[in-house]
Amino acid sequence: MKYKRILLKLSGEALMGSKQYGIDSLRLEQYTNEIKKVKEKDTEIAIVIGGGNIFRGVQSENVGIDRVQGDYMGMLATVINAMALQSALEQDGLYTRLMSGIKIDQVCEQFIRRRAIRHLEKGRIVIFGAGTGNPYFTTDSAASLRAIEIEADVVLKGTRVDGVYTADPEKDPNATKYSNITFQDVYKKGLNVMDMTAFTLCQENNLPIIVFDMNKPGNLLKIIEGEEVGTLVH
Repeated sequence: MKYKRILLKLSGEALMGSKQYGIDSLRLEQYTNEIKKVKEKDTEIAIVIGGGNIFRGVQSENVGIDRVQGDYMGMLATVINAMALQSALEQDGLYTRLMSGIKIDQVCEQFIRRRAIRHLEKGRIVIFGAGTGNPYFTTDSAASLRAIEIEADVVLKGTRVDGVYTADPEKDPNATKYSNITFQDVYKKGLNVMDMTAFTLCQENNLPIIVFDMNKPGNLLKIIEGEEVGTLVH
């Protein structure tokens, strides 16, 4: 296996599947199957999931909600998604732990770095909810931070696009895909991989990012086995 310990970043929007909002059970089942295949290869898996299918903190000001309050609401949305994913994984016979950046003792453990690493070493899938636990930080930033803290080999950013392109492939038919690109070139070309805070964290800590299409069955396993899938940012 190319990667022993991974951090998988999933967007909340991806969980909507074909729905307008909320959680699509078929999409949840698909993701669970993909994660299970990787777990069967003895890969240590940590997951950070967004909350955009339920609530996005950055939109809160548009409806008259204070930004900080909105960000905390967004964190709670990520916990709801994390609980749904945890439940789906456990129904498939996988062992999990849900750790939160904010205290919700009745629902999950609080994030403690050493405990998270111990869970991974014991073969449990660790899901990190509530982002970093701080307002003004995205779940991308949480993914980068947690990946560095647990000493992951790579951040796998699962999206609905199969990599990083010269332009938005959904808007520009002439956009071409990079198979790999350096952090410096992403900066220079102004490409949208992760938000700048998350991206800089990865760059400063030499943590590679792979952007790939999570909705295509088998992609996650191919990456773990060392196949070139998506775009490698290094």
